[in-house]
Amino acid sequence: MSIAHHVVGSGPRTVLLTHGWFGSADGWGLFVDDLDRDAARWVFTDVRGFGQRRGEEGDQSLDESARDLLAVADELGAARFTLVGHSMGGAVIQRVLALAPDRVEGLVGITPVGAMPTPFDDAGRGLFWGAAESRDNRFGIIDFTTGNRNTPVFVNRIVDWSLEHSDVDAFARVLDAWAGADFADEVRGSELPVLVVVGEHDPALGAETVTQTWLPLYPEARLEVLPNAGHYPMFETPVRLATLVNDFVADLPRA
Repeated sequence: MSIAHHVVGSGPRTVLLTHGWFGSADGWGLFVDDLDRDAARWVFTDVRGFGQRRGEEGDQSLDESARDLLAVADELGAARFTLVGHSMGGAVIQRVLALAPDRVEGLVGITPVGAMPTPFDDAGRGLFWGAAESRDNRFGIIDFTTGNRNTPVFVNRIVDWSLEHSDVDAFARVLDAWAGADFADEVRGSELPVLVVVGEHDPALGAETVTQTWLPLYPEARLEVLPNAGHYPMFETPVRLATLVNDFVADLPRA
């Protein structure tokens, strides 16, 4: 069965992109406009229960999401590909690497979740695990992870998108999956090119966190901290984010 996705560009490389907890394949903002369409075909995908895949049955496990990405690559005839993951998508793309290391050319984690459990205190656990049913909790998460500095109009737009583009049960189950990721030893030491991009105003998945969760696993990893961005640089600083991703793809070794 074909898995819903959409493609931008027709370049020689294939780049698979997977969204964050509040996103979907269509929810990457102006970032998409500045991707180099001559360098790659940029393939935007949804986790089951999100975006075009709302109502689709699944358990929202990391293995399920990773195998779905591999199935999209197979459908496109892409023996090898680069992976881009935002937030929870950072755990998904690392799971793809664990399952099919010979097929992956490089990784880009954008404010990414790691391959190890995400710690929460009691207040954080209440905020996040209550978000499936609570609009206020979703607002609080977005406001916090973008540094409590952006207009409520912006925060509400992301919240509304998540409510309109995800099933409540899928939204809840996928949290257990990414928050409980625990497979760091399966990817540790990979010498792939890796770019990790974080926003300076992201208190949850910023430079301090990825220095503990991503950089120790990948000897070739490079960290970029984006000024004037929080957890959503595809909205907050889209041109700079696209520039970094374009440059990363352009610099990948020839197959």
